[in-house]
Amino acid sequence: MAKKEEANNMVERFAEFKELKNIDKTTMISVLEESFRNVLAKMFGTDENLDVIMNPDKGDVQIFQNLEVVPDGEVTNPNLQISLTDARADQDPDAEIGDEHTKEIIFADFGRRAILNLRQTLQSKILDLQKEAIYTKFKDLEGEIVSGEVYQTWSKETLLIDDDKNELLLPKSEAIPGDYFRKGETVRAVVSNVDNKNNNPKITVSRTSDTFLRRLFELEVPEIHDGLIVIRAVARIPGERAKIAVESYDDRIDPVGACVGVKGSRIHGIVRELRNENIDVINYTANPTLFIQRALSPAKVSSIHIDEEEKKAEVFLRPEEVSLAIGKNGYNIKLATKLTGYEIDVYRDNVEVFEEDIYLDEFTDEIEPWIIESLKNAGCVTAKSVLKLSRQEIIDKADLEEDTVDHVLEVLRAEFEDDEEPAAPAQDDAAPEAPEADAPAADQAE
Repeated sequence: MAKKEEANNMVERFAEFKELKNIDKTTMISVLEESFRNVLAKMFGTDENLDVIMNPDKGDVQIFQNLEVVPDGEVTNPNLQISLTDARADQDPDAEIGDEHTKEIIFADFGRRAILNLRQTLQSKILDLQKEAIYTKFKDLEGEIVSGEVYQTWSKETLLIDDDKNELLLPKSEAIPGDYFRKGETVRAVVSNVDNKNNNPKITVSRTSDTFLRRLFELEVPEIHDGLIVIRAVARIPGERAKIAVESYDDRIDPVGACVGVKGSRIHGIVRELRNENIDVINYTANPTLFIQRALSPAKVSSIHIDEEEKKAEVFLRPEEVSLAIGKNGYNIKLATKLTGYEIDVYRDNVEVFEEDIYLDEFTDEIEPWIIESLKNAGCVTAKSVLKLSRQEIIDKADLEEDTVDHVLEVLRAEFEDDEEPAAPAQDDAAPEAPEADAPAADQAE
């Protein structure tokens, strides 16, 4: 009796062990039965005539052996047959030759060696099952944020332990340059890779991944989580600067404002998590010209020439804007290139032509905003960049009516004519007539 209870308690202990490892009870019972059958098959030569009944509620197991009743003296295989006399003596007085006699087997009666063999088989199977469960769980979590407590830090990586005691590895190359962790500190990262080489799962997490920034915005901005705002593109230089392009599916929602929050309330938490990484949030547009212009913010672009086939863009800016477009250590133009997918080359505008240029946004009192937006989409950001084009080019590129283009040209030309009127009396009457746009350059030459 003591041996039977020892076997039953052993099963119960393994069941508890199973629960601690977050493996469901059904799977555990299946593993237990398989383990018993493997051990019994070695002992009896086969398990085909054995019934193994697991009782998960009580945590015990019953094993029954089904034997064919044969005449006395004709038993050739005691693992498959039983004599008529033995069958009737074993609580089956009505047994007849040819019947099937069921005999209960007490596993503990086979001794300590059999129990140890079962224990080792169970432990091996449970360990394999546990590793498989860990791999499956984290494979499904690839690209998602997880949290872990800092357990140990080495020169090349940091070991994190999550709430289920799973090990997460954060390589130094996947940590933000400003990351310095203390033992016991809770760290958030995104699952970047899950390996299961030799049935040994290895979970690698990252804080430098673009996906990490995406997931942080999803956590902080309910409109993104709900699908009202979508993140179209992300570009990062971890720990330094990032750009993120967002678009709203609801015209009533300002995607940039929603991501930044009132007085920066939403974005501040993300910036702190990323060790004060400077984040620019811009409105996404399918128009490459306008998208590149926004990506190069805070620089103000004068004009853009795009080669869509080669995915190249030539961007012209006033001299004082060039350094802003490139940014500190070239970060701004690198991020704009990554965000838009275009190789961007920056050029200085002709100083004489654009010296006294005016951005189109200054003409909203005289030109409808939608017309200005159409001109921007055509690559014209300043007044003189529009005036450089012929009337027909403006009609074709901006897709505007002839009357609208005539009005725009009239407004823009009037602006520069007004600027130059005071200088007219100072010109030599004998001098040949020259285009008004060249007057500032002529004055400088004198």
